[in-house]
Amino acid sequence: MDDLIISEYVEGSSFNKALEIYNGTGEDVDLSGYTLELYSNGSVEPSQAETLTGTLASGEVFVVSNSQAGESIQSVTDLTSNVANFNGDDVLVLKNESGVTDSIGQVGKRDEFGNDVTLVRQPEVLTGDQDPTDAFQVSEEWDTYAKDTFDYLGSYEVTEEEEVELQTIAEARAMEDGATVRVEGIATAAFEAGGQTNLYIQDETAGIIVRAPGLNIQVGDRVEAQGENSEYFGMAQLLASSANVEVVESSAGVPDAQEVYASAFSDSNGEEIEGEFVQVNNVEVIDKNEYGDFTVQDEQGTFVVQPQNEDLLSVGDTFEQVKGVVDYNYSEYKLVPRSPSDLIEKVFAVTASPAGGSVVQGTEVTLNTAEPEATIHYTLDGSEPTAESTEYESPIVITEDTVVQAVVVRANGETSEVAVFEYEALKALDDVEIHDLQGAAHKSPYEGQSVEGVEGVVTKLDGNNGFYMQSLNPDDDIATSEGIYVYKRSSGVEIGDVVSVNGKVTEWREDGYSDAADLLTTQITANEVTVTSSGQALPDPIVIGVDREQPTKVIEDDGMESFDPAQDGLDFYESLEGMLIELPEPKVTGPVKYDELPVYVETNEDQDFTRAGGLLISPEDYNPERVLIDVDGFDVQAKTGDYFEQSITGVVSYDYSNYKIRVAGELPELQDGGTERQSAELKGLKPKMTVATYNMENFHAGTDPEKVQRIAESMVENLNTPDVVGLVEVQDNTGPTDDGTVEANESYQTLIEAIVEAGGPEYEFTDIAPLDKTDGGQPGGNIRVGFIYNPDRVTLTDKPSGDATTAVDVNEDGLTLNPGRIDPTNEAFDDSRKSLAAEFEFNGEKVVVVANHFNSKGGDDGLFGANQPVVLGSEVQRLKQSEVINDFVEKVEKRMDHSNVVVLGDLNDFEFSAPVETLKGDDLTNMMEELPEEERYTYIYQGNSQVLDHILVSNHLAKRTKVETVNINADFSEADGRASDHDPVLAQIHLKKSKQGPPAWVKDHLKNKSH
Repeated sequence: MDDLIISEYVEGSSFNKALEIYNGTGEDVDLSGYTLELYSNGSVEPSQAETLTGTLASGEVFVVSNSQAGESIQSVTDLTSNVANFNGDDVLVLKNESGVTDSIGQVGKRDEFGNDVTLVRQPEVLTGDQDPTDAFQVSEEWDTYAKDTFDYLGSYEVTEEEEVELQTIAEARAMEDGATVRVEGIATAAFEAGGQTNLYIQDETAGIIVRAPGLNIQVGDRVEAQGENSEYFGMAQLLASSANVEVVESSAGVPDAQEVYASAFSDSNGEEIEGEFVQVNNVEVIDKNEYGDFTVQDEQGTFVVQPQNEDLLSVGDTFEQVKGVVDYNYSEYKLVPRSPSDLIEKVFAVTASPAGGSVVQGTEVTLNTAEPEATIHYTLDGSEPTAESTEYESPIVITEDTVVQAVVVRANGETSEVAVFEYEALKALDDVEIHDLQGAAHKSPYEGQSVEGVEGVVTKLDGNNGFYMQSLNPDDDIATSEGIYVYKRSSGVEIGDVVSVNGKVTEWREDGYSDAADLLTTQITANEVTVTSSGQALPDPIVIGVDREQPTKVIEDDGMESFDPAQDGLDFYESLEGMLIELPEPKVTGPVKYDELPVYVETNEDQDFTRAGGLLISPEDYNPERVLIDVDGFDVQAKTGDYFEQSITGVVSYDYSNYKIRVAGELPELQDGGTERQSAELKGLKPKMTVATYNMENFHAGTDPEKVQRIAESMVENLNTPDVVGLVEVQDNTGPTDDGTVEANESYQTLIEAIVEAGGPEYEFTDIAPLDKTDGGQPGGNIRVGFIYNPDRVTLTDKPSGDATTAVDVNEDGLTLNPGRIDPTNEAFDDSRKSLAAEFEFNGEKVVVVANHFNSKGGDDGLFGANQPVVLGSEVQRLKQSEVINDFVEKVEKRMDHSNVVVLGDLNDFEFSAPVETLKGDDLTNMMEELPEEERYTYIYQGNSQVLDHILVSNHLAKRTKVETVNINADFSEADGRASDHDPVLAQIHLKKSKQGPPAWVKDHLKNKSH
């Protein structure tokens, strides 16, 4: 066993809660390097953390329990902690300096996996769950016992692996899943994936992946490994602990790559080369997919190349040789090059490793050629190399900026083209400043290097995990940050200490969603921190708007090809990474969410503001000037328009796809900006119908009564009791409880009764229940759109109601089903809320209202993410949904006599976006575009005010329609009256007897009869 694991979990009655940690490493372990974290209620950040103490002997357990647990638990407890105040849907993570060693549950997901049970780790499990963001299945590794089972707490034994006979890799691959096998082979490649090493080894019979954590094995080493035979989605693997992977001969030599053709990668042939080191000749790249896989072809056909870095290949490239190991994933055999040197454009040519760029003084450059029986000759003085130039025999050591020029010379004297490799010599590893490590870039030029004697003053502590420090010897280049994060647990340093740090420079992925393309933070993972003096005055913070002018319009405009902190917001914050900055008198541009307070200091002269003082987005400006303040640990209730009279000082950091300011010291007092919740002016009158859209944020019968009251009161007091309300995010009667319930009659009735109590009319409702767990949203919630309507003002026309899978159609009389779902089985609505059409009659006129909740923007790249320009992955589905609804509206306009159409809902996109433009088409007018700029928002995301909720009407109704955004939620915290995360939108439509004439189909019919 490589590290500590969680061996038992107790979630019993009352305070009977405990965790057991087991040491099966074979050595005593110092627990001071370990932290136990609790993630409550689906949080993505820990709500509690406990640093362990003492030493845990090999084979022993350490029990952490609630201080009020019963005697049966207390008698075996080693530590009482608030971390053991968990519920059955909370996540627990065990960490050390190297990262996560084990976890229970899935961070960011509230799943009741552990209610009223005792879980005991199955004895054959030897490695912890080191990815707390992946799906968690209890049955895979845990045995479940009844509530208040304490019999196993305080001791644990694993199943010891038996020594097995050495087999060939081919024999091991043929064994059944779960069999224990022992093999020997040469390492041909090694990749890190999911916190473990995938080591490719092969012998004379076959190849296989050995998967184990933290392997430090070099290509060419002969390895012996013992573990469990397993298939990972069809790919043969040997799952092992690192203790069971041993080098039996170092540098035994890499076998020659087996020459194959494209046909070897076919479904019928691929198994023969899976896991092996192979070579394909004369290859052309012909296509690339969205996942970075490349289709290539040779003389026999096509196959797939999956490079570690997709920038190494482009469509149209040709290679005389491509080498790599054979992987199997997503039902395809793929060639995985191990490094750039495996992609050989020309055999008769020189390659270099590294192939140029910035390298540390003392770096060794190796020259290679794939040409057999040839020599390499090179020059360093700028002259062109020939066969008479120095012959390459050993690595070239870079001590200064150097240009290497080299040629290959065949035995017959033929000489290749000259290859040129340029190197910038970086300062020595024991003579670097922080700005050298940061460089003028998003990644350190020293990444992966071990540096010594890096000096700085400690500016902020990060709990027990590490600290920020800043140079006392800054350079004059604004592009290179003078601050850096040092990861060193229990370092003992204090703010104002001057320290000297030894350690490895790494680009660390801070907290974030596992599927997000985030920027990395440069840090030193320290092995030694020495305090050289204390009480040092801290450097003056960089005052934003005074010392540095931040970009106010451009986040990134050149695909990160250049580093321009004066122009690009992304580069601006990177150039301040880890440094102390000061935000003078910042203004709040949205409420706190996830402990993030969005603020700004200055903006551009063309900036559009909301009436509350928030920052509006536009197609050209997503407001790089707004920045998020980490207010974790501070009691902040903020609304848009509030402000600080004093400066906020903190260090620049990054997580969850955004730069953030970690406050240094105290947060100043927040001043009230006076923003008030709006009330609509529009009302329903005899000839004027009012229609609203309202996203109620996961509303169900069990919703907190205070929220129910707020929504009901807003319907009456702020929206003037609209005649029809398209409701978004209505859940079934039992809410997120996954019990098979799909009906929502009790959810609607809860709202209707609350509206009556608030002084409003008694509404009626209509909707169509979805099939269980088919419409997205919270698992088990069965989210849908629906309508409430005032029967004293409007009538739901009397027609049969549709069902979950039947599509509504249109004829001259209107809808064939009422209500009816619009093309619900279309792929556009897969795992997404289906759009619902309902036909109402008002003042003698029929009105078709379509309620929508398009798929979310989840999966889009972050504005401050690593992919630039950002990729809007979720937009594809919204475009399809827009096309479906646009086609339906066109059908209504053409077929229905005197048609009046209102399309509304949460479209999850902006008024200027492609999906909303597609939805509008030629038949609809988006009334949001008729609003004054300052009123054009219904939602605030990370400080950006934007329209997500829309009302569109038939073109002929546009001039007779007025609209209001009723800003009662988005700008506010719950303390200020927020009932949902979206603002409702209200429209008033003057409906009068239509003079449109007959519908289009009648006109066409009459025209045809006249000929």
